[in-house]
Amino acid sequence: MESQDHNQLIALITGANQGVGNEIAKALAANGYIVYLGSRSLENGEKAAAEIGDNAKAVQLDVTQQESINAAVAKITSEYGRLDLLVNNAGISHAGTSPKNPEELMATGRAVNVSLDEVRAVWETNVFGVIAVTQKALPLLRKSAAARIVNVSSGLGSLTWISDPECWAREHFGIVYAASKTALNAVTLAFALELEKEGIKVNATSPGYTATALNNFQGTDSLEVGSREPVRVALETDGPTGGFTGPEGKLPW
Repeated sequence: MESQDHNQLIALITGANQGVGNEIAKALAANGYIVYLGSRSLENGEKAAAEIGDNAKAVQLDVTQQESINAAVAKITSEYGRLDLLVNNAGISHAGTSPKNPEELMATGRAVNVSLDEVRAVWETNVFGVIAVTQKALPLLRKSAAARIVNVSSGLGSLTWISDPECWAREHFGIVYAASKTALNAVTLAFALELEKEGIKVNATSPGYTATALNNFQGTDSLEVGSREPVRVALETDGPTGGFTGPEGKLPW
């Protein structure tokens, strides 16, 4: 084991080689965390870690592959034996490989014409991947004095907001991506209720409409602005549990 220093905080972020996950990783490293950057491509992860510096380490992690999850957690176990913070950030907006703009995403994500294969592929990462990584990381989180889990969600997942006739985002609510974030919010609450008795905090946070590969860089907020709320929630060791917040504050489920 590299360190038994219990003052050294350890974090794992999924999908951390780019976008909001990478911004969160930079902020945590700057705040003294040892940050494991989960990346489907180890090469991309290593490149991102090298740019952050000594506090960043790359780990190959595909949240849809149990063997990959097991290996990543085994690596952290052998090197530090503990995890203080898990950020479930990895997310995809569609099943294809080339970027799509929001209009294209909605054209293929509507309830009346959606492909079930597309739904399964996106939910595999955005919902089931979060459950799988969280369950596997729990033994390490239980060894922390102030363990937290932060799930990167989206305002689009808020049924209360979307069902309001005045909501500008109603047309963007589809079964593929948006509903996966609604499901993620339910998963967040289920873990929060279950783990509250153990003192492990679980929260969902929305970066707002940030320009990332997720929306073909069409978002209106910069990465720096979009990552502020996830970073705040991630760094908050004495905050609430079972919450859903965004750049403007508390969000309705």
